[in-house]
Amino acid sequence: MSNFKEITAFVSVASRGSLSAAARAEGVTPAMMGRRIDALEERLGVKLLLRTTRKLSLTFEGSAFLEDCQRILNDLANAEASVSLGGVKASGHIKVSAPAGFGRRHVAPLVRGFLAAHPEVTCSLDLSDRLVDLVNEGVDCAIRIGELSDSSLVSVRLAENRRVVVASPSYLARAGIPETPDDLVRHDCLSLDLQRGWVFIDPDTPGKTRVIKVSGRFECNDGTVLHEWALGGVGLAWRSMWEVEQDLHAGRLVSVLDVYAAPASSIYAVFPQSRRLPLRVRLLIDHLRGVFGRPDYWKGV
Repeated sequence: MSNFKEITAFVSVASRGSLSAAARAEGVTPAMMGRRIDALEERLGVKLLLRTTRKLSLTFEGSAFLEDCQRILNDLANAEASVSLGGVKASGHIKVSAPAGFGRRHVAPLVRGFLAAHPEVTCSLDLSDRLVDLVNEGVDCAIRIGELSDSSLVSVRLAENRRVVVASPSYLARAGIPETPDDLVRHDCLSLDLQRGWVFIDPDTPGKTRVIKVSGRFECNDGTVLHEWALGGVGLAWRSMWEVEQDLHAGRLVSVLDVYAAPASSIYAVFPQSRRLPLRVRLLIDHLRGVFGRPDYWKGV
């Protein structure tokens, strides 16, 4: 029991950003929360939190441990809910947020199928590339791609996301195939923002990445347009595999510079820290994870 209290104290403190805020939420004193954190760190033999009089921050080990603890506590809450709910059907309303392009292509169709299987559930799907505030905007679950910076949210990994440089066979026949990222200066590059550049690994320095500033006659803030331009032979594009894998499989696009491809990131479902995730939300996340986890899914959408 003491181990469980130590872990819940750690999650509460890390999520709320202070001992006093966590203590108020748990109905104990800040000193008690501090003793629980101290006991946990001593038992694990590692520092999880860096505490000063002005702020509290997670160590590298603390960040990794927090993600695991949040997942375990959420799984425990879901297990309790499953037992208490028994055979009760999922019902109620879900508000879901997802990036616009990914949401149109991969979330909306699966939400539609989920609602067909659960007729007592309704859903509001917000497709937007802005970073929504889940708590203040009443969002039950958000789909996010890439690094997660908000430690107050629980995350569930849904799939891997890699980005590759692609072009149509006709463009490569006309302009040639780049052999290294430095060759991109001689190509028309289709970009969301030419000032930001494209990220590649440095094969001579493992773990190190480099940003290549690209140039071209075509720039657009809509990824779908860039994808269509690449298919039309206009130039090279740096796109996510979730968008182009079917085209690569069918031969409509060809990937280049694969040996220099940046490390993969992840696609997550995130939701506010909660001890009792509604059944309807848990089932939707399980549905997304199950479908995205099928290797054949990405080639057949």
